[in-house]
Amino acid sequence: MRPFHDRADAGRQLADRLTRYRDRSDVIVLALPRGGVPVGAEIAVKLRSPLDVFLVRKLGVPSHPELAMGAIAEGGVKVLSQSVIRDLDISRDGRRIAFAIGAIRPEIWAMENCLPSGR
Repeated sequence: MRPFHDRADAGRQLADRLTRYRDRSDVIVLALPRGGVPVGAEIAVKLRSPLDVFLVRKLGVPSHPELAMGAIAEGGVKVLSQSVIRDLDISRDGRRIAFAIGAIRPEIWAMENCLPSGR
């Protein structure tokens, strides 16, 4: 049996555990796009808190795109998994990493342009 019916149900169940944060002016719910937004939306409603998103995309290994070697986020944030890069010997050719980053950055920029300014 699955612990959650769907992502919204997961958000409601998590929010039930976070009620001590309800109606606090120092709380904001931050969700990661795609799957995290339905979870975060439910939490924000129950906590009566603002909801925002943090734009991030997985940086897949060129030969295995489902395997993450890092992430690229809004504001130019880049996080790389040195162990994955080392173990797969990706670091010997910095062009592969640069190519993967170059493929993802336009997605982040496009998403940033869809958000309200001054958020």
